[in-house]
Parts: sequence; C-alpha cells; structure tokens
Amino acid sequence: MLNRFKKAFAKYLQIGTSEDKSYDANRLFFVSNLFSLIGYSITFMMAVNAAVNSNKVLAISLFSASAIFFFCHHVHRFTSLGNTIEISTRIIFACLMTLMLYLVYSGGASNTGPLWIYIVPPVAFFFSGLKRGLKYISIFIIIISLMLFYPNDALLDTQYLFEFKIRLLLSFLTVTLLFGFYEYSRQSSYNYSQKLSQTYEKQAMQDTLTKLPNRRAMWSHLHHEYNRSVRSNVPFSILICDIDHFKKINDQYMHDGGDFALEALSQFFTQNIRQQDIVARWGGEEFIFLLPETKADDAFILAEKLRKNIEDHIIQCNQSEIKLTLSIGLNEVSSNLSIERAINLADHYLYEAKKNGRNQTKRRLI
Repeated sequence: MLNRFKKAFAKYLQIGTSEDKSYDANRLFFVSNLFSLIGYSITFMMAVNAAVNSNKVLAISLFSASAIFFFCHHVHRFTSLGNTIEISTRIIFACLMTLMLYLVYSGGASNTGPLWIYIVPPVAFFFSGLKRGLKYISIFIIIISLMLFYPNDALLDTQYLFEFKIRLLLSFLTVTLLFGFYEYSRQSSYNYSQKLSQTYEKQAMQDTLTKLPNRRAMWSHLHHEYNRSVRSNVPFSILICDIDHFKKINDQYMHDGGDFALEALSQFFTQNIRQQDIVARWGGEEFIFLLPETKADDAFILAEKLRKNIEDHIIQCNQSEIKLTLSIGLNEVSSNLSIERAINLADHYLYEAKKNGRNQTKRRLI
C-alpha cells in the first residue's frame, strides 16, 4: 500500500517530464509541480482557516491562489498549449508575488501575513535565475517599502509597528543576499563543471599532438556519414595515408623532429582539404580522411592533388628542411559495404601503394 502511494505520488510530481527532455528540463518540471502542490495545499488550508474565522476577503484571496496553483500543476497535461513549463512558472511566480503583496497589505491572520514573504527569494532565483531574480525581487522590495512607509499607512489595510517594518525589510534583504550568493555559487559551479566536462570531452576526442580528431572521434564521424549516405543513397570515400619512411625521419631528426613533422603535416592537411572533409590521426604516422558525397574518381583526384602538394612542400624544423611523401589507399563507401570493410580495403590499397614503391595513391581498379 505504501509503495503504491509512493509510486503514485512520484508520478504525480513528474507530470510533464519525459525521457526525450534534458535532465535540467525535467528537474524544472518536477520542482514546478512540487511547488504548485505545496502552494495549493497550504493556501487551501489557510483559506479554510480564514473562512472559519469569518475573514471572507482573505478566504476568497487564498482560495483563488489555491486554484491558480492547482491549475499550474495540471497545465502540463495540456501539451497543445505549447511551452507549459514557461506558462506554469510565470503564473506561479506572478501569483506568489501578488499573494505576498496582498498579505503585506492586509496583514493576513493576526498581522502575520508578511512573514510569508521570505519564500519569494528562493522561488525567484530558481525560476528566473540570478539576474532576473534580482530584478524581480528589487521591484518587490520597492513596492513593499512604499506600502510599509507611505505616510499614515495609506497603502495598508492594517497597521504595523515601525520597528517591525524595519526588521522585516532588513531580514528580507539578508535572506535575499544569502540566497543570491547561493544562486551565484551554484551557477558558477555549474558553469565550471560544464566547461570542464566540455574540455574533457574535447580531449577525449582529440589527438594531443596534432590537435586533429582522434580515432574515436573519427569513428563517430564515419558512422554519422554512413547513416546519412544510406538515407540519401549517395556514396562517400575514405582515404588512409601513411608517411613514407617515417622511421628515418625520427632517426635523423630525433623524435622531436618527428613530432614537429606530424604537427606541421596536420596543419597542412586542415588548410588544404575542402570545408566538408574531415581528417583525423588514425594512429602513429597514419591519417584518415572522410570525404562526404565523393565518389572514388573524385576522391582519387583529391588524393593525388594532396599527395603532390605534400611532395613539393618543405617543412622548416629549426635549421633543417624536412621533405615528406605519402602513400595513400582509397576506397568508396556505399550502402552495400560496411564501414569496417571499407576501411580494411582502404588499408589494403595503402599497403599496395607502399609495396609498389610508395609516394602514390592506390584504389580498386574498375
């Protein structure tokens, strides 16, 4: 029985949430539902109490607020209305501010109404963020200050001691500053964690030395392009290239020279490929190119142009000049050929290029 109640209660608070929404969006729905539930429950009980004590105006106001909070909770069921979370949070906040101003104006039950205004800062910051929250709270403070200190209490339906007014405002300002500092710290921590997460994600998908996408990142690009190719029935091509005699470069210029050559070559690649093409470090001195919507014949022309440009290119390393040549294997990918098979074939043609004398492009002959 208890477990069924828990499940039903959790489901009630999750109205509007769904798996296709982000964690933050679902969290906003959940908190909005929770606040609406608390809002209409408490205001309803207070309204009943006011009605029992024959305070009709207060009872009507609280019953109205309870009905609005109830609507804000169930508005998420009507998805045809559009952005229901924005509708809900705006109405909740407007209703809350109006109710708080009324409680300050009327005094509520036994002049204790103003004590409820302390719930304004956390709600304002949660639903509106730091900047907008401070803006709304500032407007709220100006209005209640005008109400409290207007000559002869002309804007109030009750009377408060001057000391109570001062302490109410000062304590409200203190609570606002504390919640504001908390919201600032929370946002700063969130932004830092997001930035850190993006940095780590980028590092996980990027080759440290060349700053090109790494093998893991390229697999993601390959699968994405393959799925797109299957949908549109347009083939794409893969080039795998290897630096010829790279061991000699490492032996002659040491590993620092080899690393410098890899970095320089990577920059050359990114500056000389088409905007839609992607190049990644495949491992060691091997690089892989993804050429979207490119058939084998066009890919061969691009590969040869790239190979010849590299052959004529000189890399300046300290006082030395490094010249490189490339061996390239090429393969076209279509829907009847898996990515893995296409890469294996391109690698096979690369091996043939190296076996047949290097500094050349090999592909399947038709």
